[in-house]
Amino acid sequence: MRAIRRGARGAAVAEIRGILVVLELLEDLLPSDPTAGYPEYDADVERAVRAFQQSRGLTVDGEVSDETWRALDAARWRLGQRALFHTVADPYIGDDVRQLQERLLEMGYNPGRADGIYGGLTAHAVAQFQREVGLRPDGECGPATVGALRRLGRKVIGGRPQLLREAEAFRESGPTLLGKRIVIDPGHGGPEAGHVVPDGPLRWVEADLVYDLAARLEGRLAAAGMRVNLTRGPQPVNVLSDRDRVQLANDLGADLLISIHLDGHRSPAADGVATYHYGSVTGPTSVVGERLAGLVQREIVVRTGLRDCHTHAKTWELLRLTKMPAVRVDVGYLTSPSDRQQLIDPAFRDRVVEAIMAAVQRMYLPVEADVPTGSIDVSLLRALTTSSPAPTA
Repeated sequence: MRAIRRGARGAAVAEIRGILVVLELLEDLLPSDPTAGYPEYDADVERAVRAFQQSRGLTVDGEVSDETWRALDAARWRLGQRALFHTVADPYIGDDVRQLQERLLEMGYNPGRADGIYGGLTAHAVAQFQREVGLRPDGECGPATVGALRRLGRKVIGGRPQLLREAEAFRESGPTLLGKRIVIDPGHGGPEAGHVVPDGPLRWVEADLVYDLAARLEGRLAAAGMRVNLTRGPQPVNVLSDRDRVQLANDLGADLLISIHLDGHRSPAADGVATYHYGSVTGPTSVVGERLAGLVQREIVVRTGLRDCHTHAKTWELLRLTKMPAVRVDVGYLTSPSDRQQLIDPAFRDRVVEAIMAAVQRMYLPVEADVPTGSIDVSLLRALTTSSPAPTA
């Protein structure tokens, strides 16, 4: 769908306004006269959309793209407003599903990540709960199940159970890279070039530079024993959407996903590296994804000298819908003369690759065996396919 932005009119704008009113982000000041025509996407709507995007960990641009629309549509639901059940082809998605998942997690059940999608794990957890409270264990969340959930107190005291499960499963996979599967996602591609910056007779394209980074990382990680898949080639005919890239990683059963992008801004003074993981102000956070983001960020800053723009929680579908820990790293601003001068240098891109490799290795080391940032000699990572100690510089 084409992004809906300020100045637009129509039925879609009316629906957007209606949801924002329900969410108490916009006052309902429209005339009740049905002959008055469709309302406008005005400055008040844009401010409300920006506030919604900020609270949900989305890109804050004041425009309703596909991803923002899906988040708005999900936000209108509250637990108990509709019956929920598992469907494979078109699963229920909404804040009511997320509230159900969070309630089940509090009670010690395992519906998977609280991602707002009524999948098989959620249905199984609902059936377990129903069985324990004497309801028919059909995995459907209707009025009786909602009532039982509201009556009973939480079972799990202290800690965040799903996050602990995620961290423990990762720890149990062992310290070596051998046999682990990672999906590397070079952003954009094909007709979606990303940021494009003319530089004298040359023209620097984000999609080309991030593919080069991804290809270098693929070779180095494969040499260290990992099974590596890229989400696209250098010149793809059909570029996958973010949802398709997520589906590819999920179908492969990947252990990690790293998406590589470059940033851009109208001001050439904007520069630095930032890394993103799944999470939001109002919802859960992937503890393993957050740790991976922190390691990637610190390794790149120390090994390259790029400005530290820190890590951030986002609910982008590429991070939210993956079943494995996933991060997106924006390796500098292509629109910054200083960052660009480094990004176009192959030796600098090798240092970025070494930083990401070091972060991936540190992810698999026990916390007590972790090493200082910048100390792993990635040229020796082949040794880790047969032994667990981390080589240092």
